[in-house]
Amino acid sequence: MVIAAGVAGTLTNEVSRVSGAIDDFGVEVSDDIRSDIEVISDAGSPVWDTNGNENITLLVKNTGSIELSTDPSQIDVLLDGEFQFDVSITVIDGTSWQPEDVVRIEFHAGNLNGDHRVKVIVNGDEEVFTFRV
Repeated sequence: MVIAAGVAGTLTNEVSRVSGAIDDFGVEVSDDIRSDIEVISDAGSPVWDTNGNENITLLVKNTGSIELSTDPSQIDVLLDGEFQFDVSITVIDGTSWQPEDVVRIEFHAGNLNGDHRVKVIVNGDEEVFTFRV
């Protein structure tokens, strides 16, 4: 009887820990689901070197239902598969990236020719923008 009570107590503890971990994971998944972005820059319009500084400038809209971070450490930007480290993110007409708000993402790309892809990743949501120089 004592052994059965000890095993039951241990199992109850483990089930409780697993349940807590599932709850935590559920909150993260919920945020991922409610996060959605869309690159609204026109692929036919120039996005590279518009100011003569060899930068790429993209407009990205928050089409999800939660506020998104504009901290560059929370947003991944890849150009042709290479991670971009020095990325500037500016909210247009606002102070935070609320649903329906747009940000300007800008980074130095160097000299480009031909076809290119930019991937933007926010809270697990990925958007790919292709353009030609």
